[in-house]
Amino acid sequence: MTEFVPDQNALARLGEQVRARLADNPAVYRVPAEPVELFAVGDFLSADECTRLCAMIDAVARPSALHELDYASGFRTSYSGDLEPHDPFVAAISQRIDALLGVKAAIGEPVQGQRYQPGQQFKPHNDWFYVTEGYWPQEEARGGQRSWTAMAYLNAVEAGGATAFTALGIQIEPKPGVLLLWNNALPDGHPNEATLHAGLPVESGAKYVITKWYRTRAWR
Repeated sequence: MTEFVPDQNALARLGEQVRARLADNPAVYRVPAEPVELFAVGDFLSADECTRLCAMIDAVARPSALHELDYASGFRTSYSGDLEPHDPFVAAISQRIDALLGVKAAIGEPVQGQRYQPGQQFKPHNDWFYVTEGYWPQEEARGGQRSWTAMAYLNAVEAGGATAFTALGIQIEPKPGVLLLWNNALPDGHPNEATLHAGLPVESGAKYVITKWYRTRAWR
């Protein structure tokens, strides 16, 4: 019996579409990270844009939450918050990410800002949803499975705070203005277990990032 994978065809189609789009862009670097499709774009955000986004994150940051775990669990100890999607500055950056990927704006979640202070971290996790968990029916109704992740670093961290793809054995140091992109699915549309990643603890200073996740259908 063939395994049923929710949104598999849509994930495969989006993967193929975005993969081709990024391959044609000379500003996009493919990070050697098989079997994960991981890309980087340098200087995607200017220094002024990064500074402005950091201030906006400070204004909305609250203890980060997860579906199945509360903040006290220590699994995700950053502060985070959605940036106002109708703010012209935020909307323009969001549209630039959409255009880079070549996807419809409707499938994108709001841009979320995250701030990590010394000792704060996000332990290894996947961005895609586990369809056997109780939260899945809600997420399925909100737009389905997550397809691509876009994450931009906003500041230079004094020490620590790397993004570790733990299944791949690689770490990416925060560099202001750099945008990371990765496909959360395999080419056949199955969720990619190798996208497991962590925000390592900040040792000194602070770390600011923005993240935008994409679904398979329109976000609600």
